[in-house]
Amino acid sequence: MAKHARVSETPAVALLKAHGVAFTEHPYEYREHGGAQHSAEVLGLDPFTVVKTLVMQDEKGSPLIVLMHGNRTVSTKNLARQIGVKSVEPCAPEVANRHSGYLVGGTSPFATRKKMPVYIERSILALPRICINGGRRGYLIGIAPDVCVRLLGAQPVDCALEA
Repeated sequence: MAKHARVSETPAVALLKAHGVAFTEHPYEYREHGGAQHSAEVLGLDPFTVVKTLVMQDEKGSPLIVLMHGNRTVSTKNLARQIGVKSVEPCAPEVANRHSGYLVGGTSPFATRKKMPVYIERSILALPRICINGGRRGYLIGIAPDVCVRLLGAQPVDCALEA
């Protein structure tokens, strides 16, 4: 990335542009531990349409990505059962950073350092548009949710819990 790169020049955005994906840019003031609820609030969005990118791992330490509504949490028990593993847990932030190539709080599912299986909460696919991290803290992009299936091979799962 160039020294004076614009906000939009992230590996995630480069991948979307290379595939001709239309997207909108939504920069906001990042707040440590603010999460999807904070970004939804400052951008005037429904937190149900702001999608978190969560780097998790199974019992063998194999990483995976879960895309979840901003105002929901992941039932790791339901997820593990659906994907055929014994257990799933969130990665420690430094491990997540290593797998994704992004800093926690700025993790995009697009153009990750390591190729990982991606799972998307099924109800996200019913939304007309979602906002998801564009590859840096304080930067969301608006896309059609089916882009996650087309470009990432995201598998639908049912593992949302009320936050």
